[in-house]
Amino acid sequence: MSSAVESTQSGQAGHWGKEVRSDVHIAFEAQGGGGIEISLESRVAPYYGTAIMEQTREVLAGLGVKHARVVVHDEGALPFTIGARIETAARRAGIALSNRWLPEQHPIPAPSLKERLRRSRLYLPGSEPKYFVNASLHAPDAVILDLEDSVHRDEKDAARVLVRNTLRAVDFGGCERMVRINQLPLGLEDLAEIVGESPDLILIPKVEQAEQVTEVDRMISEIRKRSGITRPVWIMPILESALGIENAFGIATASENVAALTIGLEDYTADLGVAKTAEGRESQYARSRVVNAARAAGVQAIDSVYGDVGDMDGLLHWGQASRAMGFEGMGCIHPGQIRVIHEAFRPTDAEITKAQRIVAAFEEAQSKGLAVVSLGSKMIDPPVVQRALKLVERAKAMGAIS
Repeated sequence: MSSAVESTQSGQAGHWGKEVRSDVHIAFEAQGGGGIEISLESRVAPYYGTAIMEQTREVLAGLGVKHARVVVHDEGALPFTIGARIETAARRAGIALSNRWLPEQHPIPAPSLKERLRRSRLYLPGSEPKYFVNASLHAPDAVILDLEDSVHRDEKDAARVLVRNTLRAVDFGGCERMVRINQLPLGLEDLAEIVGESPDLILIPKVEQAEQVTEVDRMISEIRKRSGITRPVWIMPILESALGIENAFGIATASENVAALTIGLEDYTADLGVAKTAEGRESQYARSRVVNAARAAGVQAIDSVYGDVGDMDGLLHWGQASRAMGFEGMGCIHPGQIRVIHEAFRPTDAEITKAQRIVAAFEEAQSKGLAVVSLGSKMIDPPVVQRALKLVERAKAMGAIS
């Protein structure tokens, strides 16, 4: 059962039923008097019923609601989800539109570095709280709280509030906390709700012009300034059309806050009118353009997702080919893909050994004041040295070497 607005003074939010977990359904009806009336149905009522009732009253008070009838169907929701669902139901009833209830702020992790490791980023539907709490156990480099394709158009408002609360309340460990907003202009509403909670990175879908990036960057800057946020909020544009690919470099250089450039192959191949294949020949040109534009702009190139979650051999082959092209990571839509992606983007032992030998030769030449680096009887050109240095640093970041 999903949400719907029944009248100007009643609204629903959340989900309940046999297949639902970690969520709650709220039926809210504003009243002219009589105070707050709450009805609760929950399998865990003997243990947590009192706490759920107390929180419901706390949220309503925080929203400024004094008279309402609220029916709560709980399916094991945590407090940040309960608060989000009550707030959404009240908003859908036309009540407390300018008020918010925010859960207790979990300690915010250290700011994300622009050049940090981004081998894997796990998509989590922004309307499904059951996926949030344990996402970090799978150890992706990043989690994406998705407000776009994985959220039904009727649930955009609810997902926005839920993701905001999630950023405050959920510990994602060492994962970078990304949010994919909706296509502009709807995405601006997402930014207004979530940027104040300091996400590490914003993904902008379906970018075709540099102006779309500057618009997002300007709004992020305004919210950060207004909220007193000093930590950076990075940007990753997603190119998903032929026009976006042709404008790749301008998009990548639209703001100094762009940390990476990526491609969405489902929409890109649809725009071309061709089938997306496991070999990827139809997208070779576009992916090469993304890598080249990203390198020219001095930002990371990140590949698309691999859609067949059951084909691990195909995923490994795709990831290895992506790394060979110059990509530094890719998206994933299932936790089972993370380990394979990390393996695909790990330098081989032979590559690491060779790079270490080149770095050692470089350091020896430096210590002797020599401008020429040699390895045995072979002269090593400066670009080869730089590539070896970068590979060694990347291997260290991945834990492949100490």
